[in-house]
Amino acid sequence: MSHQSHPAPIQLPDQTVAAHMAATIKNWARELGFGSIGITDTDLSAAEPEFLEWLAKQYHGDMDYMAKHGTKRSRPAELVPGTLRVISVNLNYLPDNAADGWQVLENPDKAYVARYALGRDYHKVMRQKLQQLCTRITEKFGQFEYRVFADSAPVLEVALATKAGVGWRGKHTLLLNRQQGSWFFLGEIYTNLPLPVDSPTTAHCGSCSACIDICPTRAIVAPYELDARRCISYLTIEHKSSIPLELRPLIGNRVYGCDDCQLICPWNKFAVKTQENDFAVRHGLDSNDLVDCFAWTEAEFQQRMAGSAIYRIGYYQWLRNVAVGLGNAPSSPAVIAALTARQDDDNELVREHVAWALAQHQQHRA
Repeated sequence: MSHQSHPAPIQLPDQTVAAHMAATIKNWARELGFGSIGITDTDLSAAEPEFLEWLAKQYHGDMDYMAKHGTKRSRPAELVPGTLRVISVNLNYLPDNAADGWQVLENPDKAYVARYALGRDYHKVMRQKLQQLCTRITEKFGQFEYRVFADSAPVLEVALATKAGVGWRGKHTLLLNRQQGSWFFLGEIYTNLPLPVDSPTTAHCGSCSACIDICPTRAIVAPYELDARRCISYLTIEHKSSIPLELRPLIGNRVYGCDDCQLICPWNKFAVKTQENDFAVRHGLDSNDLVDCFAWTEAEFQQRMAGSAIYRIGYYQWLRNVAVGLGNAPSSPAVIAALTARQDDDNELVREHVAWALAQHQQHRA
């Protein structure tokens, strides 16, 4: 936490003071640009068995960090001793000026990048805003214990946001909100402030199965259950080695992440565009050509992706992903030339996926 390691719980004079403090914090959060704010306790005993079962099924794939913290993920006070409450917030990220997602997916010569990664790396933006909120609380109400999280530690953020009333868990496992859809990030403040807790909202997916039906790789194996090993977001971002052969044709032109389950979701009719300049499209990432992306040198990749979430996967994983996209693109002299230029690449991972892509085009020509 921000100060001593085992803090004594803060005592507030009465419930009225606590309610006033909570209302003030929520107003400040909205002023900072957060869409919804909720407060919950630390009891995730209802979510813990589901999480442990998900791990037992190996659905987390190579994401060892999902398993290595034991129950700290589902027990906030084990992760941060002294935690009494979790303040959960969301931050809309869909930029106003981005190319239409469906149109990019339907043009197989384009590189589809998940809409959350079109601008600045959200980890920094979210953490900065949460820190600003905590600084304001300290200035007004005095020192308190806290730790902020922005998708950066073992936190069951969807379960916490659901309990805090920020939204409900959709069948695709992402959080949904009636007024904002799902194009948002989640962030948390673990704190020892004994604030009043909010009620969860009800779920509103009903009988809809649009997200399950559209998933290109059938990664949503049942409602509310995702096998990450089949998920294109996992395969293009978290998975560092060779992409399974049988899944490559299904990835299409998605070179970083996948949004199909969000694009199809009826609740995203109500999606709120971001007010954050940091999330505006950078370097044409909303609709770059695959051939152009494949021509970037390592220096160009690093320069263009500096400050972007994409920077984290590194140059060779980026080329691996784009090679798969080119293998799925219609055959053309430009596509074949781009692939041929890298068939003797220094990197084994790139060479392997280029060889596969070229073989795809030879099959189509045969």
